[in-house]
Amino acid sequence: MARSSRYARAIQGRRYSPYMMVLVAMLAVSVALLTLLAFGVVYLPVASRAPPRTSVLSDRSVLETSGGGMGERWEQWTEVLSWEPRAFIYHNFLSKEECEFLIELAKPHMQKSTVVDIVTGRRKDSRVRTGSGMFLGRGRDKIIQAIEKRIADFTFIPVEHGEGLQALHYEAGQKYDPHYDYFLDEFNTKNGGQRIATVLMYLSDVEEGGETVFPSAKVNSSSLPWYNELSECGKKGLSVKPKMGDALLFWSMRPDATLDPSSLHGGCPVIKGNKWSSTKWMHINEYKV
Repeated sequence: MARSSRYARAIQGRRYSPYMMVLVAMLAVSVALLTLLAFGVVYLPVASRAPPRTSVLSDRSVLETSGGGMGERWEQWTEVLSWEPRAFIYHNFLSKEECEFLIELAKPHMQKSTVVDIVTGRRKDSRVRTGSGMFLGRGRDKIIQAIEKRIADFTFIPVEHGEGLQALHYEAGQKYDPHYDYFLDEFNTKNGGQRIATVLMYLSDVEEGGETVFPSAKVNSSSLPWYNELSECGKKGLSVKPKMGDALLFWSMRPDATLDPSSLHGGCPVIKGNKWSSTKWMHINEYKV
């Protein structure tokens, strides 16, 4: 009899435990909420996401450029293009004002572009690269500092590992044949070591042609949704159409620190319009300027 009395008191203690009462109340609320949801009495708010590409400006949010930049940028998002090579697009990386600023800064100083001689490591003229370009010193002004900081945040590579921005201009008929950004000589790796990655920023739209093409990319380029918009050159591999403000990041080295031959890339001939872009090359170690 004494045992039965103790057993009854134990059950009664558990029945009125505060923790048990809280659990029972939460369960009751959950059941009630599910019932109301099932009958459509209440609903949970779901944020609708606008498609990444749209021509309706009112559907896009506007964000102010921070860190000393210029103007405003439309909604930003990143897109994976390929894993061989590792290539990504950061949409609306630059504002329209920043693109125009870089173009106007570079215009008076443009010279015929050169390539690196694989034997001597020095620059020389070549028919494989027919555009014009010039370098903007690293940290030249507050606008460039803001852009370089943005590149470092995007790539996780310190600003000090990057060369100065190179502004590039291609007119109709001008191009840059497929090439590697990494070096095959010791001369150019003395400062900063090997080039590890490249950020190519498009400063203008191009009416036709001018794509950045990766002919060795391990993707079926004909399955791309924008394939029919490409020039014949652009259809020869994974291609990116220039769009003002977008930035293309691709890696010249694999995660195991070996050179990546699939990073072979070129600039297709401009067929109609003008192509302005800006390149930032980044090294394994600090690049001294």
